[in-house]
Amino acid sequence: MKLRQLEMLIQRVSGFKNPIAGREQYQTPAPLAARLLHTAWLAGDIEGKKVLDLGCGTGILAIGAALLGAGVIAVEDDVEAISIAEENALDLGCTIRFIRIDITDPNAHELIPSVDTVIMNPPFGAQTEHADRPFIDMALEKSDVIYGIFNGGSTPFLSAYIQDRGEITSSIQAGLMIPKTFWFHSHEKLEIPVEIHVINRITNKRNEPGINPLPG
Repeated sequence: MKLRQLEMLIQRVSGFKNPIAGREQYQTPAPLAARLLHTAWLAGDIEGKKVLDLGCGTGILAIGAALLGAGVIAVEDDVEAISIAEENALDLGCTIRFIRIDITDPNAHELIPSVDTVIMNPPFGAQTEHADRPFIDMALEKSDVIYGIFNGGSTPFLSAYIQDRGEITSSIQAGLMIPKTFWFHSHEKLEIPVEIHVINRITNKRNEPGINPLPG
């Protein structure tokens, strides 16, 4: 599928009806979502793969992945968001397994399965400090490859945070257009710089079950 075709399809995905500022509930713009998904698709990480969308919101990344031939599991804890995501998936003829749980819930590790690829647009931590970290941690636990949207200039932090667990293998500079949504927004539209990072998990063979560490 061509990038523009994908973008046009996922533009039909409805956003939040009652977004919550503290949860940074902004709809991922179709051009940005399509760019992440198309990049992953070209790399062979979407079609025919089991894909996990962490914090799916109203489903734009999950639906796009399904349209590209993935078997998709989408995780979200907001009731209204999941309801909208289900309607969006139905509207676009996509079958997606939705799991409603907070990824910081102790039960999340058992309920969320391991997959081939993780896609996500986690909160940037603008309203709640370190809000992105549980998403990064869960992604590294569940997949060998992750495609995520992060705040512009996040590379040094992200590289340090995932050290010895993962590495950024490529990055794409992009923009996220935010329409005036909350009372504290002073512009009708504001584009902020973001980065699409591809992260590969580092597997420590010495620590895997059944593998004896080397002597010395």
